[in-house]
Amino acid sequence: MKKFFLLALTAIMALGASAATDGQKYDEVNGLKIKNLWSLDRVHTPKEYGESPICNTRARTAVLSDNVIYISHSEAKTIIAAPGDTVIAAVVYRLNALTGERMPDLDITYEGRPFGDFLGVNSIGVDNFGHLWCAPYTSEKAPSIPLYMIDKESGELTLMASLEKGDVIARTDYYDLVGDITRENAPCKIINPGTNVPTVYAWYSEKGGEFEGGFDGDTYLDVTEFYPETTTEWGYGPFAKILLGEDEETLYEGDLMYIDGFYSKPLLYTREATLLESFENVDVELWPEDGTTGVNEFKIDGRNFIVYSMAQYSGDGHGCQANICELGEDMSLSGMQKYWQIPADSLGKVSDGGNRIHCFSVQYGKDAEGYEVVTLLNFKSYNGVAVYQIGKNVGGDPEPPAIVGDVNGDGTVDIADANAVINVILGSEEASKYEGRADVNKDGTVDIADVNAIINIILGK
Repeated sequence: MKKFFLLALTAIMALGASAATDGQKYDEVNGLKIKNLWSLDRVHTPKEYGESPICNTRARTAVLSDNVIYISHSEAKTIIAAPGDTVIAAVVYRLNALTGERMPDLDITYEGRPFGDFLGVNSIGVDNFGHLWCAPYTSEKAPSIPLYMIDKESGELTLMASLEKGDVIARTDYYDLVGDITRENAPCKIINPGTNVPTVYAWYSEKGGEFEGGFDGDTYLDVTEFYPETTTEWGYGPFAKILLGEDEETLYEGDLMYIDGFYSKPLLYTREATLLESFENVDVELWPEDGTTGVNEFKIDGRNFIVYSMAQYSGDGHGCQANICELGEDMSLSGMQKYWQIPADSLGKVSDGGNRIHCFSVQYGKDAEGYEVVTLLNFKSYNGVAVYQIGKNVGGDPEPPAIVGDVNGDGTVDIADANAVINVILGSEEASKYEGRADVNKDGTVDIADVNAIINIILGK
């Protein structure tokens, strides 16, 4: 039995990440509250983050979907694909978005075999129908971009399209996609701002169709409007975020898009690359510093919000932080009001090797009282990951429902809960201490089956 306990505890400890809250106080603003569920980063959990596999410059982007965080890592481990054939394989790490606990990894395969080519997963995302996708960095010599769908259960890649760049071939880094990548349920649109060129790439497919150029058949469009006006290109690592349309007809058309470049603040463009909104008339205290890219929008309580990166690791007092602001009238940037900066201190201030991207992903839901809740993923490569919830009642008085496997009642299921059950079995603690929670499988006894149940919960089984 002792041998089993040792093996069980070893398996649990191998799962890695141990998260904590950022410990910061955030004031209620205009009836809305924000709460950090957990953070795993260089400032708040430096040892745990440093030992986590997501602490790597190859783990560049992340996305949130159905309470799961997906983090891509292009060169995660060495494997033997066949006798004499060793490859560097890609992995998608998964974290429970509500607790920070690590879930089983997705080993990336293609046509049933480990993916042995350099995948270069610069972007990972989820479309509006729940399909996980990824697209790689491509060089200024590559005429096309492979777009893959990833099976959420097996990690198997499916090549969905080879996106031709057309006559202007530039380096591409970060992408955004809306609609349905399979085109079975809806159209699909993809955007990429070229690196070190004033060029935007776009591809679009009708429902049931094939991808074509997103600019009236053309795959690219040269942009002439920037802010600051002295800017003539995006610079390194530019990022695009497509906004959903307001009705069914325009929902996935990509009529509006943010582009955030190394040399520019987030800029809002029409699908024809006409500049609609910039930071020109925004309070200078809200201006992000150059060198960082990342922006998203969300809506709660009938109000429209923007979240954007304030600075990179080297920022002047804003290392890997983001602003959350309510947009002004008619969703204008010029009239926006700052609510919070997250985290209030920092995720970290360590160079990410030039990735520049800061990822924000949004999930909508409701709490037990029926109030709207926005769950916000905040991910900065090589510095940390954190999850926040925004709503009228987040962090409020109602007791959370009991979590199966949370024996010690601390709100998470981890090695401490397994230890508690083991102590009960060994007789060093009374089961009554845990008010019935030690009987995890509810069979009336506390035994090895309850330890197994906790292990399965932690492993995501």
